[in-house]
Amino acid sequence: MRIDIVTLFPEICRAPLNESIIKRAQEKRIIDLRIHNLRDWTTDKHHVVDDAPFGGGQGMVMKPEPVFAAVENLRGQTSKVVLMSPAGRRFDQQMAHALSQESHLIVVCGHYEGVDHRVIEHLVDLEISIGDYVLTNGAIAAVVLVDAITRLLPGALGHEQSAADDSFSMGLLEAPQYTRPAEFRGWKVPDLLLSGNHAEIAKWRKEQALRRTGENRPDLLQ
Repeated sequence: MRIDIVTLFPEICRAPLNESIIKRAQEKRIIDLRIHNLRDWTTDKHHVVDDAPFGGGQGMVMKPEPVFAAVENLRGQTSKVVLMSPAGRRFDQQMAHALSQESHLIVVCGHYEGVDHRVIEHLVDLEISIGDYVLTNGAIAAVVLVDAITRLLPGALGHEQSAADDSFSMGLLEAPQYTRPAEFRGWKVPDLLLSGNHAEIAKWRKEQALRRTGENRPDLLQ
């Protein structure tokens, strides 16, 4: 899978996406990740990418010209163009699975007060928000998107079942996990997990997943 990130802040993306699972996925050629500076597609000597909004208002708006130039330069026949924006559809595990099936993603990172709406109307396939809050820029959100997608690609994780067992994969939060020591500061691991009875352990984990979801994310059960 190829992912191109277009941002005004390439270094925000490079550091976290060159560690751990994402780094190994790149080394194993599971993912071809390329990070670009949007200013490389400007044509003026000052590399201007923003301007004041028509109609007045606070802040600046990203100009359409460099965004169109970047995407049209990178786009192929199978490319899907994504814009990271707080006004987009909320990102979840189901969307991550769907995007992991794509062969090429171009991720455009919003900034300032947003992008000229002609980018959204005529260039972007999907607007995505990672949550109901506003970040300084879309590069941070793009890192979250790429991480969530990459770990779903075959071979990216050490154990293929790991992604399937994650929270949200089955519509529920993940059940509690324990490891050695079996007793820590007087707190013991549930005896059932030490029993070796895999059928009962599976039943317990499902019950605990439901309980945890009900406590922390009751909206998922509605």
